[in-house]
Amino acid sequence: MGVTDRRPRTVVGTSAFPEPGSTISRLGERLQIRIGFAELQTATGRVLIFEIPSRPVGVPVQAGAKFLVRSGDALRPMSADELRSIFEEVAPDYSAQVEPSASLEDLDSEAIETFRKQWKGRAGRRQLDALSAERLLADAELVTEEGVTIAALVLLGSERALSRLLPQSEVVFEYRSSDTVIAHQQRIEYRKGFLGILDQLWETINLRNEVITYQDGLFRREIPVMNEAVVREAVLNAVVHRDYRLPGSVFLRQYPRQLIVSSPGGFPPGINAQNILHRQSPRNRRIAEACARCGLVERSGQGADRMFEESLREGKAKPDYSAADDHQVTVVLNGEVRNPGFIRFLEKVSQERQLSFTVDDLLVLDALDNEFAIEPKLQPNLTRLVREGIVERVGRGRGVRHVLSRRFYSFLGRTGAYTRQLGLDRQTNKELLLKHIRESDRRGARLQDLQQVLPGLSRPQVQTLLRELRSEGRIRVEGLTRAARWFVVRPD
Repeated sequence: MGVTDRRPRTVVGTSAFPEPGSTISRLGERLQIRIGFAELQTATGRVLIFEIPSRPVGVPVQAGAKFLVRSGDALRPMSADELRSIFEEVAPDYSAQVEPSASLEDLDSEAIETFRKQWKGRAGRRQLDALSAERLLADAELVTEEGVTIAALVLLGSERALSRLLPQSEVVFEYRSSDTVIAHQQRIEYRKGFLGILDQLWETINLRNEVITYQDGLFRREIPVMNEAVVREAVLNAVVHRDYRLPGSVFLRQYPRQLIVSSPGGFPPGINAQNILHRQSPRNRRIAEACARCGLVERSGQGADRMFEESLREGKAKPDYSAADDHQVTVVLNGEVRNPGFIRFLEKVSQERQLSFTVDDLLVLDALDNEFAIEPKLQPNLTRLVREGIVERVGRGRGVRHVLSRRFYSFLGRTGAYTRQLGLDRQTNKELLLKHIRESDRRGARLQDLQQVLPGLSRPQVQTLLRELRSEGRIRVEGLTRAARWFVVRPD
């Protein structure tokens, strides 16, 4: 709100909802969904930004006595077919189903004791030692009165049982010395309860885990290519959230500076590569709950936030889900340290100001450091970082941009890069003026029109940019004062 509907949209300001917090609270109570909100004070007026998330999986949003759906710019009631398709989104938990042919003898006794030990350590429940294996698994809902669940086989199954009953519950590891090499140098197929192979998987990956060394003042620091916490979370996500109704295996493909983890089935309903940090929808709830009991995963999330945070804190690229599709989820972990100075700066600021950076803060800083666009939902974090002096705002109005602070570039000894960042803003403004003058063609462009192109700049600032373009021989002016019109200089 506060922006025109017609394109090109401009900020006009709004005085609606003087206390937006209470409005958001009332909407949340009425719709039963959490609505994001940001309030921006720009040079040309106040803007309110409401972020309306997708409805929960399997739940249509009700307003009053109606279930509404958007149709263009209007709202209409949902049809019976549309409601039915939404309710059918919530499928039964496949991992909670019982495998009729399985028995307790199909579960690995060592894996069961590992589960007991980890659950006891997580919950501090010593009485778990006195429980029989059957009672322990029943309390964890891995075994029911009807029999052994798919979740029990995935986590605790023996190799023979999985080969017979659930052969797709397999993790395949491959190593290649280069991404251009077709043949693998090593291949291992792990078909056993996951609790019995997680440590083995990490040990196999860690055998070729190089260490990157960089200079930090007088000291040399080391960062492993593959971060153990990130790798474990990626593998856990692949096993816990894959679709076990499909025949494929989970694949780990390791290269000297990269690990690619792929699992069958697309993202769970409601999850995609863009919202994976902020939305949770476990496909195999019974497996996830068992892993949460022994401290491997948090029931409230998928571990993606930890993967992103650890990667960015080490100056590496964030986990890349861009190759995921409807048939498999693929995440690429890049182990190259792109900017060691970025790590040192975060540590220094954290120590000096007692600041704790969230994963969303790190995403903002990473985007600015690599000149990526910042997602709208990260706007509150951007505002906080500006307030802390870690990020600077350049320009005004529609022309506002954000750059990492002068202090950041000074810390890295890259003050020239800071000056270049500021210069990009000036050059961008000149190109916008030139584009408008070119589109004006034979009529020419008036100064008042050019001011509308850059509403964040004053009249003298626009005139200065026009003089620079004229001195560069790119534009010319005809007439004086208000009658003056600007034209592009065309080659003879």
